[in-house]
Amino acid sequence: MKAVVYNGPCDVSVEEVPDSRIEKATDVVIRLTSTNICGSDLHMYEGRTNFEPGKVFGHENMGEVIEVGSAVDRIKKGDRVCMPFNVGCGFCANCERGLSGFCLTCNPGTAGAAYGFAGMGPFQGGQAEMLRVPYADYNCLVLPEDAKEKEGDYVMLSDIFPTGWHATELAGLLPGETIAIYGAGPVGLMALHSAIIKGATEVFVVDNQPDRLRLAEELGGIPINMKDVDPVEAILDATEGLGTDRGCECVGYQCCDRHGKERSNYTMNCLVASTKATGGIGVVGVFIPEDPGAKDDLAKEGKMAFDFGTFWFKGQKIGTGQANVKAYNRRLASLIHAGKATPSKIISHTLTLDEAPDAYKHFNARDDGWTKVVLKPNG
Repeated sequence: MKAVVYNGPCDVSVEEVPDSRIEKATDVVIRLTSTNICGSDLHMYEGRTNFEPGKVFGHENMGEVIEVGSAVDRIKKGDRVCMPFNVGCGFCANCERGLSGFCLTCNPGTAGAAYGFAGMGPFQGGQAEMLRVPYADYNCLVLPEDAKEKEGDYVMLSDIFPTGWHATELAGLLPGETIAIYGAGPVGLMALHSAIIKGATEVFVVDNQPDRLRLAEELGGIPINMKDVDPVEAILDATEGLGTDRGCECVGYQCCDRHGKERSNYTMNCLVASTKATGGIGVVGVFIPEDPGAKDDLAKEGKMAFDFGTFWFKGQKIGTGQANVKAYNRRLASLIHAGKATPSKIISHTLTLDEAPDAYKHFNARDDGWTKVVLKPNG
């Protein structure tokens, strides 16, 4: 089968690799119909992680079941399914508590596994023609009858829509509250979409890319271009000096300050400053235990100069970590089915698998208009 293979920093290619196959009786094999390029893929693409050359990218996957293991009970050939980017077993202590992003079975020695992701186990990614799905009865979400018609919406259930929703959950957002979202990439835009669905009164979105901020405004957000204004001052001015009730970090450890200089602590300290006393902050941007490619010594060790004194003095709360997609995806699918959520609005490019290397270059360069890329491995 064809797949997008990592060769080294800023170098991917489409190669022939062994076909995905049933390895355990609890597996199924999927023929991929949609698979997305994610912003977190770019950390690996740039060589800022321990992602191994030869591995296949892709953790945002949707497709049709073509082969079923002998121990699979619920999933059938022909089912259209979307897989969480987390790979979970369904029976460990964390999966039983709904914390599928921290499965204790699938990646021995740590908590959490994923398709095609650095440090998240042996599983190949889905930017390919086929994908093996372990523990399929648990990991496959069978989609409604409009799965083909709304494929662009449903494929977002694999990661960015639940992750954006998770950001607002971690922050504790309630109807009628205000929230600031740092980052207008795909996850930040999904946090905005989630906040609007949940009944937020004002949603401020901070970024430095005009095309993304225009899309944020179209989705109902209040855009703040950090190149033009200090985002903290802008938010405080708009909230009578109090700050927002909640805040979300949707950028991660490669965030930059107003002047374009990489500073891993910038968004976190801005959130402490622009969130009101006793407010909540949700952090879903990727932060990693070590970053050898960082420009300062603290960041190389996965640490930062965090404004803990102000955070403590203001009595704020922070929730962190990857989304437990299984906790949300069924309900979010119902929102899509009912027409209450349309995450496909952020798709900018729908391309073939062969176009993936060029798409990575444009997406990584933050070229104008490259907001969200969907790949079609099988036409």
